Amino acid sequence: MDGFRILEIKKSVFESNDREADLLREQLKKDRIFLLNLMSSPGSGKTSTLKRTIAALKDEFQIGVMEADIDSDVDAAAIEKTGAKVIQLHTGGMCHLDAGMTRQGLEGLGLADVNLAILENVGNLVCPAEFDTGSVKNAMILSVPEGDDKPLKYPLMFSICDVLLINKIDVLPYFDFDLEACKRYVYRLNPKMKIIPISARTGEGIEEWADWLRTETRAWIGN
Repeated sequence: MDGFRILEIKKSVFESNDREADLLREQLKKDRIFLLNLMSSPGSGKTSTLKRTIAALKDEFQIGVMEADIDSDVDAAAIEKTGAKVIQLHTGGMCHLDAGMTRQGLEGLGLADVNLAILENVGNLVCPAEFDTGSVKNAMILSVPEGDDKPLKYPLMFSICDVLLINKIDVLPYFDFDLEACKRYVYRLNPKMKIIPISARTGEGIEEWADWLRTETRAWIGN
């Protein structure tokens, strides 16, 4: 009996976006602009971490921030107070940004006076991991209250990131979060991941994170 056909997919369904992402990275390299894609679930502390990051690096780089949300401008208003250049991106209900959307955001932000651009992606551990934004590096935040098993539940996100910030370590005594177990789960998925425990509230670990971002940015922009 004839059965159904099996079609082997040889090309990524995201091929068009991947091409756009590569072109965007080429342009960013030419313009000497470093783009960081920062991802996490809602409530992990992205904006608080960004405020600490800006404070640590604002005297060394010209920083621009794109705040992506389905709606609201709360995060952009918070970042504006740091003195960094900022734009709010509304995704129209979409739970991620792709390379084309990121390019639009960069054009809206204006890059003439920016050499470190940071995209605070939509709060979600699923969709943002599936789309290459054209960023130079991907970073993510996992907060202690979320649990140490998140790498097991959302493997793609932990696989595509270059650095993991484990935030809210100041509340470790109050949660059943095994830091070493979490690291083991991450390294099984991504042996090259840089893991930095931080507290955006107290500032612990922020200098190590700032050093990583400082080094990567200078290597990319060439100074």
